[in-house]
Amino acid sequence: MSAAGIKIAVDAMGSDNWPLPEVGFLRDGVPERVHPVLVGNESVILERAEAEGINANRFSIVHAPERIGMDESPLSVRTRKDSSIVTALNLLKSGEVDAVVSAGNTGAVMAAAVFILGRLPGISRPAIAGWIPTTRGFALVLDLGANVDCRSEHLVDFALMGEALFRILTNSQSPRIGLLSNGEEDTKGNALVKSTRELLKASALNFVGNVEGKDIFFDKADVVVCDGFVGNILLKGCEGLAEFMTSFIKQEIRRRPLALLGALGMRGVFKRMKRRFDYAEYGGAPLVGVNGIVIVTHGRADERAVRNAVLLARRLVEADYIGQLKEAVSRYKSVSRPSLGDAEG
Repeated sequence: MSAAGIKIAVDAMGSDNWPLPEVGFLRDGVPERVHPVLVGNESVILERAEAEGINANRFSIVHAPERIGMDESPLSVRTRKDSSIVTALNLLKSGEVDAVVSAGNTGAVMAAAVFILGRLPGISRPAIAGWIPTTRGFALVLDLGANVDCRSEHLVDFALMGEALFRILTNSQSPRIGLLSNGEEDTKGNALVKSTRELLKASALNFVGNVEGKDIFFDKADVVVCDGFVGNILLKGCEGLAEFMTSFIKQEIRRRPLALLGALGMRGVFKRMKRRFDYAEYGGAPLVGVNGIVIVTHGRADERAVRNAVLLARRLVEADYIGQLKEAVSRYKSVSRPSLGDAEG
């Protein structure tokens, strides 16, 4: 963190609509205590800033002429040294910025983060952490897609990383850890779930047992762990359901003129419900387990999503999330965790 503020690199060529949201989020001013560093094609960034009426003195630019597209292989980061995401992560590794935000190819962001930043000591695999709304706030769920095939040791690491993140975001002293399964009973679940449950029981974490998909919304756990295959399906299902409900309610209101009167009275309720399920409200999903703060936001991100992702990055930098996570991993693995052996496979 420098005297100029917290320097946050924004991958200005990441989103589907780049560079509109990556530059446009500055239209309403620079977030407090933040110095944005836009990484991408300099001429395109400046042209967009001028079109938006944004003073170029509000941010810095680091030129990166290449973009890794959404349909490209994540391994392309090995050869695309001048791409915006690789350049941004190299800035983080060298200490020139304090965090990175990208709406780009998620696989490429993760691959580049692992190659460039490396994993934190004691962490077998990084994970993507995200929020699902609950009756009392939100549950933190991980992994949401970084690791399709997992072992039980990986899921326990996800629990450690999620617990540290939930503590920072909510000031909770003892977050409840749940294991996503097809039933609450100890006999339920596949081989991965059953072996993970035994490790979590033996840990010092506040493990509350198995939770079903429906339980997440009703505050049965603060942190829910699962492999990335299951987590990504859960996430996409929630996003699809939210969009379907919004569309369905609109259709029904149009179909019945009298319903419009009731809808007007419920307008505030509908607005709050939409915000609870809107990914843009949360900004982005932290890529936890790499040696640096990296926030991945949706390829369809708008200006609000990018701004909230930057605010989330600022919050994690100020809370020293990396330092807190290192301490948590060291504490739990030295006191209550079985050795991971060759779990890095």
